[in-house]
Amino acid sequence: MSGRLVLVRHGQSYANVDKRLDTRPPGAELTQLGREQARAFARAATLPPGLLLHSVATRAKQTAAEISAELAVPADEVTGIHEVQVGDLENRNDDEAVAGFDAVYRRWLEGERDVPLPGGESADQVLDRYVPVLTDLRTRTLDNEDWTGDVVVVSHGAAIRLTAAVLAGVDSNFAFDHHLANTEAVILTPLADGLWSCVQWGALTPPFDRLPDAAAVRDAVEASSDPMG
Repeated sequence: MSGRLVLVRHGQSYANVDKRLDTRPPGAELTQLGREQARAFARAATLPPGLLLHSVATRAKQTAAEISAELAVPADEVTGIHEVQVGDLENRNDDEAVAGFDAVYRRWLEGERDVPLPGGESADQVLDRYVPVLTDLRTRTLDNEDWTGDVVVVSHGAAIRLTAAVLAGVDSNFAFDHHLANTEAVILTPLADGLWSCVQWGALTPPFDRLPDAAAVRDAVEASSDPMG
């Protein structure tokens, strides 16, 4: 097996600026900063990816397009890897809506995956559409001994954190407290028997342990970033 699965969050969107729960595709477009973030992500790559994919959302498609232009690698759309669908909370940015999302999301990470967001998805539903895409990608690429290069998937913060935490057994408190900034990535490497290892989470590397003052970390993150990171 050669190569890594790089789950990268899209660049900054206009909804991110407003800190809105923007989850229903196609969603908001990238800001100019978001496009610059995507180009910077591409320029930081050691080698071009072996495969570049993106979700159906506009912000993911535009992020992948900027990466594609920088690295001369084609970008393809994949269904099933869009953001967690927040239902009745869609496009809200008030404290009550954000707190409601956080409360359910924490329960998901703690194992209550059948609990739905009001009018939206449960974690089981997110994983049921997201994980098969990654499994298929792994079978076609990373599990092939002749494959070289990373598989880069432009997706969405909450969906990435949930999926990576479940697949790689990342501590639930760590996953909840450590949001992904725009164009930050979670990197997974394949292990034997279909298992995964998480080798990078944003700017951090293992061990992925909860910090002593996790509440303070969460408060700081939420004060400076949008809720879906």
